[in-house]
Amino acid sequence: MDYKLVLDVVIAMLLVATILYAIVLNRRLGILRRNGDELAKLIGRFNEATMRAESSIPKLRKAAEEAGQALQERVEKAQSLRDDLAFMVERADAMATRLESSVRTARSESRPAPKSARPVVAFNEEEAGDERSEAERELLRALQSVR
Repeated sequence: MDYKLVLDVVIAMLLVATILYAIVLNRRLGILRRNGDELAKLIGRFNEATMRAESSIPKLRKAAEEAGQALQERVEKAQSLRDDLAFMVERADAMATRLESSVRTARSESRPAPKSARPVVAFNEEEAGDERSEAERELLRALQSVR
């Protein structure tokens, strides 16, 4: 056999292998191009989403600041109410102590009468006059309703 013929057969086989490799490469390049278009669309959508998020950040900050201010106002109002309630409780406690000492004094000064002869004493708000504050009158009414 002639070496030229062997060389032609080897070159033909190499050409067939090259053609097959070119076909495979062409398919892969086609897939890459299609995926490249999809990737470009994906990048565009991501860019739009990023821009929307960036434009929303100032709105979120403003809403957070407004909510923080509203919360701070409510906290301050609650603290004020708490202080008022603490003051009222202190005053009520002082009035209750005063009332209790007055009742004790009145009981110790009066002698108990026999049960049949014991008069029923009813508190009359008009008799109290203007000497008592509204809170004291309410407290006395509450004590009477318990009896």
